[in-house]
Amino acid sequence: MIVAHNHTSFTVGDLERSKDFYMSVLGMKLEREFEVQGPGIETIVGFPGAHLRIAFVSLGSFRLELIEYASPRGARLDLATNNVGAAHIAFTTDDVERTYEDLKAVGVRFKGAPMRSRPDRPCVAYFLDPDGYTLEIVSP
Repeated sequence: MIVAHNHTSFTVGDLERSKDFYMSVLGMKLEREFEVQGPGIETIVGFPGAHLRIAFVSLGSFRLELIEYASPRGARLDLATNNVGAAHIAFTTDDVERTYEDLKAVGVRFKGAPMRSRPDRPCVAYFLDPDGYTLEIVSP
């Protein structure tokens, strides 16, 4: 029986660049970092010759696993949120507009300015990580 969430994972193009973004820009903390290769990981991921560089970063109880496939390298996907299989992560902030301005000031790319879909809904804004994954800031 499934009892809890363990982590969410993104495959990234450059582990160092992604760690820098999630830690320096979003304030996540590095839990651990390691490389893995050999028959065990080849069986788990289903790729012969698999060599992965992995970092776990966290924010509170949320854990994000960042994986760079040193081999085999994969293809870049179209991560547009309307594509089947695309996902996003939402982060709560105490002030969406201020967080939006702070993130824009350090070069974070947003899909649009903060908005409410209806007056009774929270204020939200979508932005992109270095690989084009959609992230969201939302008011409590």
